[in-house]
Formats: sequence, structure tokens, C-alpha cells
Amino acid sequence: MTQTLIDITTKLDELGHKVTCAESCTGGLLAAQLTRLPGSSAWFEIGYVTYSNHAKSQLLKVNETTLNHYGAVSEECVREMALGALIAAKADYALSISGIAGPSGGTAETPVGTVWFGLATKQRISAQQQHFFGNRDEIRTKAVDFALTLLHQYLYR
Repeated sequence: MTQTLIDITTKLDELGHKVTCAESCTGGLLAAQLTRLPGSSAWFEIGYVTYSNHAKSQLLKVNETTLNHYGAVSEECVREMALGALIAAKADYALSISGIAGPSGGTAETPVGTVWFGLATKQRISAQQQHFFGNRDEIRTKAVDFALTLLHQYLYR
């Protein structure tokens, strides 16, 4: 993942753009990766760890109706998380992650390893769902890697 991260940060630095993140199941691991390289303050100023629904509503302005109707692990929620982070941080790109890392908490409809990702820019918001296998740490690591890959694909499209 190091080369992907180097590519992302190089491109952000070249463009003079900033990225933010809104994380739930990864609990700050994405922000840790985005700030791993020296000079990261050039492309990263703030990130949001919104583990509870209350935090998602309070900090990212995720609509309570969205959370009640669709749940925190949903396309609708990660779209609102990404948009809320983008606006609050005044960033150029926002990545959001919400999922079930386990070992408990899954259901038949949303099993452990289900993770939704959002990517917001000033022009668009997209969302994708992935299913990862492994223990809690493996699922969280795979989620961070996937989020970075999403941003990389967008920046180098």
C-alpha cells in the first residue's frame, strides 16, 4: 500500500488539494495512513472518527432519518458522511467508511465484513460496498487499503 499512498500524496501535493476522512469501523486508521508520510499537513488537516450514530449526526450532519431507515452501514449513510466531512473540513476530497468489523454485530442481511465506502468531491459523491473476510484487524486494514485505492483510482482516472 505504500506506493499507492505515495502516489496519492504526490498527486494531492501537485494539485494543492486536501483530503479528509469520515471513519466509523476503522476508528482512525485511514487518517493514520494519510498522515503517515512526512509533509502530510500539506494534504491533510482534519479527519472525523464518528463511531456512534450520534457522532455521525452531530459532526457530519448525517440525517437521523437516514440512520433510522437505512442504518449506519449503508450507501445512504456513507454518502452523507462523505459530504458532511467534505463541507466541514473544506477539503477537495472526502473518504468515508462504515461497516461491521466483527467479530459480532453482523446480521444475515449485513454480515460481518460488510463495509460501505463513500468518496465525495465538489462535483460528485459515489459509494461502493465491499465484503471482506478475516478477523477484526484484517477487515479494518482491508477497508483502509480499499479506501486508499478508491482515492487513487479517482485521482489517476
